[in-house]
Amino acid sequence: MSTPVPAVTSQVIAIRPGRPLAGAVTVDGSKNAALPLVAAAAALLRPVRLDNVPASSDVQTLLDLLGQAGWNIAHPVGDSHSVLALPSEAPATPDDLGEAASSIRASYYLVPALIALCGRARLPWPGGCRIGDRGMEQHFKVYEAFGDRVRVDDRGYVVEAGKAVRGTVSLVLPFRSRGATIAAVLRAVVAGTPLRLGQPNLSPEVLGVLNALMTVGYECRAGERVLTLAPPASVSDDMPVWQVPGDKIEAGTLACAVAATGGTARIEGVHGPDVAPLVAALHRMGIPTSDEPETLVVHGRDTQPTGRPLRAMATLAPNGLDADFEPPLLGLALGFPGTHLFSDPINPGRHCNLIPQLVRMGGEITELSSTECRFTGPQRLTGAGVEATDIRTGSALMVAGLTARGVTTLGGVDQIRRGHADLPGKLLALGADICEVTP
Repeated sequence: MSTPVPAVTSQVIAIRPGRPLAGAVTVDGSKNAALPLVAAAAALLRPVRLDNVPASSDVQTLLDLLGQAGWNIAHPVGDSHSVLALPSEAPATPDDLGEAASSIRASYYLVPALIALCGRARLPWPGGCRIGDRGMEQHFKVYEAFGDRVRVDDRGYVVEAGKAVRGTVSLVLPFRSRGATIAAVLRAVVAGTPLRLGQPNLSPEVLGVLNALMTVGYECRAGERVLTLAPPASVSDDMPVWQVPGDKIEAGTLACAVAATGGTARIEGVHGPDVAPLVAALHRMGIPTSDEPETLVVHGRDTQPTGRPLRAMATLAPNGLDADFEPPLLGLALGFPGTHLFSDPINPGRHCNLIPQLVRMGGEITELSSTECRFTGPQRLTGAGVEATDIRTGSALMVAGLTARGVTTLGGVDQIRRGHADLPGKLLALGADICEVTP
């Protein structure tokens, strides 16, 4: 198994412990940031170029959906990571998207763009990771605040543009929903009206959309209590060029993998503040890191376990721990001393996916509720056959498999590729003993 292979492309991969990970690797563009940026480009109804677009399958699906709806999606010659989004003069009807949109959750980002192009959006209920009920009630309240009409049925939902709203649209979100915040921002773009949004989500992904809009003249102020957005006084004929930021979650997962093996490696292409909550968790466990420009360096060989309990609490609060950091951190913390508490109230089904897989590897984890668990480390896992039931469960199992005794076989790799074009290949580049399983 130690013979290097160029890439991991099988539906099942095998992982076993080996030497500490080392070297340097560059993360792809962020799936979570690319999806709303693609939708924002479409909502402008003008040509936009996006660079550093990841090749993850969810992003490709969203681009395909835009193509079906009437946008022209193209790549510059010789540059597969850049995308040109060009609105068509002959749009398709919204119903043409059909069930293709049900395979990803981010299909709901397309509602404002479809309203701009067709005056109406009909979409199936979103799919994506099966990690609990993540309803769209807040999205619908956003559209109703703009005067839109919303209808739902067993197949999905319809949003139809109502009479144009005059003046500033004001509303307050009951919680800091990323999806509803982006829906409000993009609907304001399409309506051409100012927005005043209370209790917004201020994650890097939302701020990325706001920064992109400011490059085309929008005025924005983003505070913890209120976000305001105003349309530009004039529109330039120049094509905007937006950059998808490096994937903070991929960087965090790789950092956990390096730390789990006691390795030292450079993870390049990530903005330091975006991974600050994860780095704080590493430091609490005694794992040193250093922050260089657009690079996170993990010094796992200098780790001095503190034994301090880790409280990994996912939150939507500004500068809080992103819920997608929690699973790989959990896979890492199993090997560190202390009684650790993990909580993810944002995705109530995620623990139900991950914990049974870790138990199959010998993990002893107490589920306190559907959103909280506790365990005491260090624990030594044993390789077993496990399944990536969602993107982050798969990445956490990779981290766990790097230190488990024996071979861990991981199925459901297509789930991981929804969020990462080639996470196994990046681990391989750092020296992980990971390969295809021959059918």
